[in-house]
Amino acid sequence: MEMLTKLFKNNIRQYGMIIALVVIMILFEVLTGGLLLKPINITNLILQNSYILVLAIGMVLVIITGHIDLSVGSVAAFVGAVAAIMMVDWQLPAWLAVIASLLVGALIGAWQGFWIAYVRIPAFIVTLAGMLLFRGLTMIVLEGQSISPFPGGFQKISSGFLPDIQFSGFGLISILVGIALTIWYIVNELRERRSQRKYGFAVVSQGLFLLKLIVVAAVTNLFTFVLASYAGIPNILILLFVLIVVYSFVMNRTVMGRHVYALGGNEKAAGLSGVKTKKVTFWVFVNMGVLAAVSGLIFAARLNAATPRAGTNFELDAIAACFIGGASASGGIGTVFGAIIGGLVMGVLNNGMSLIGLGIDWQQGIKGLVLLLAVAFDIYNKNKRSA
Repeated sequence: MEMLTKLFKNNIRQYGMIIALVVIMILFEVLTGGLLLKPINITNLILQNSYILVLAIGMVLVIITGHIDLSVGSVAAFVGAVAAIMMVDWQLPAWLAVIASLLVGALIGAWQGFWIAYVRIPAFIVTLAGMLLFRGLTMIVLEGQSISPFPGGFQKISSGFLPDIQFSGFGLISILVGIALTIWYIVNELRERRSQRKYGFAVVSQGLFLLKLIVVAAVTNLFTFVLASYAGIPNILILLFVLIVVYSFVMNRTVMGRHVYALGGNEKAAGLSGVKTKKVTFWVFVNMGVLAAVSGLIFAARLNAATPRAGTNFELDAIAACFIGGASASGGIGTVFGAIIGGLVMGVLNNGMSLIGLGIDWQQGIKGLVLLLAVAFDIYNKNKRSA
């Protein structure tokens, strides 16, 4: 029991938000009479929140470095508009338009990263200017009109599903994917535990380790089973999974990840220890530009149109997801997984409140309170540790 308490205290941000997510899901499952966890609604939750989760992955890196990016919603809208012009007006192949759109996002990130990293203008000011600039450019490019429809292949980014084999109303491939993920997770955890023991690091007891494996395996297979009972695994979920795995690896296992954390923890100390702080900041914003472009493409594909008002408030939802997921407002702390959990908390809140008929006014107020409580919780823990 003492080991369990210590484990929870050391990971209070991560485990606290997972528990909060579970509690919120159970609450709305009861309030909606079982609608929240129906297969069709679970699939809709993934599709509705995918573009915010993509933004949250990039935003958490920005926040860890001690900066903020207010422009991502406008950048997503602008990239969606550029993609629409290339695919609908110019009739370019979808794959070529997607590559060009990602390059546009990278250039926008480089533009903002230059002013922040090398000219030393605060990120708040640069990205606030970017929010206004790219929103205006979106309206100019679209001439105030929506452009649609996109090619069918492009739409499948957001609305398509992994091809499946139906058997008794269930997708066999979706179930097999769940089993494969479980095996991959268990093998990876066993290898990690063996490595920690080899180098003398403390590990949790065998009982807790087995409990963790069982819970994760059960949740993974239940999730894929629910998806298999409706339409299978959405294409966008595969993209999200790849992004989560890649960015978690980069942040936890690479020199670049350690430099990002070092920069956010103490920029001067990081610089003195050999971290090229300007270069790291620059590339973090280039990365944010690319992920904003990905988010814009996903949203445009889901809407099947590029509109002047696309991306409105995306930046607020992405920032809220990061802070709710445990990122620190002062930088140096945060995880990709935590940002995803924070985004899911926001997504379930939105979906659940809509299902029970709460108006947009109540929804905005409750989301604001949740964000405030999450940041207050972070500051409370920080003060408690420093006391």
